[in-house]
Amino acid sequence: MTKTALILLAGGAEEMETVITADVLVRGGVNVTIAGVDGASEVKCSRGVHIKPDKSLSEARANNAVYDAVILPGGGEGAKRLSESVEVGQLLKEQESSGRIIAAICAAPTALAAHGIGKGRRVTSYPTFRDKMNGYTYSEDRVVVDGNVVTSRGPGTAAEFGLKLVELLINRETSDKLIEPMLLYLP
Repeated sequence: MTKTALILLAGGAEEMETVITADVLVRGGVNVTIAGVDGASEVKCSRGVHIKPDKSLSEARANNAVYDAVILPGGGEGAKRLSESVEVGQLLKEQESSGRIIAAICAAPTALAAHGIGKGRRVTSYPTFRDKMNGYTYSEDRVVVDGNVVTSRGPGTAAEFGLKLVELLINRETSDKLIEPMLLYLP
């Protein structure tokens, strides 16, 4: 059965973290849906790039849809909107209680904190958001996995973040096979 991932897109999201993560997942065989937190309209991201979500978050959640992974791209404004969304909080709590993957990169781990997700877990974030991660064990690793919570540092780690998600959703072999064709150099 094909694995599924839902990427939550809010105004002010970081473009690279959204698109690179989605692209790596698709290359790995994951069925990706990009859902607009504020509807299905085009979203202006942090650097002015516009991205059209596949559907709204409400549409993505219709009929009790379940995703193997829910992914939150960063970007300061995007993370703020994710943090303030009641619907995002409900989705994350459902995902956490089911043990399915919750992933956040850059500023987006602050949305996990805002919704009380993964408290006590080992996480990382963009360095300037470290002080907002109270109640977590902070790491400066590029990608951190603690149980079903996956976090990463920022735009420069988006490919590694995506590869780790492919590894967790599909397998390590599939993830490793993506590195060479994408001409990635991993530290």
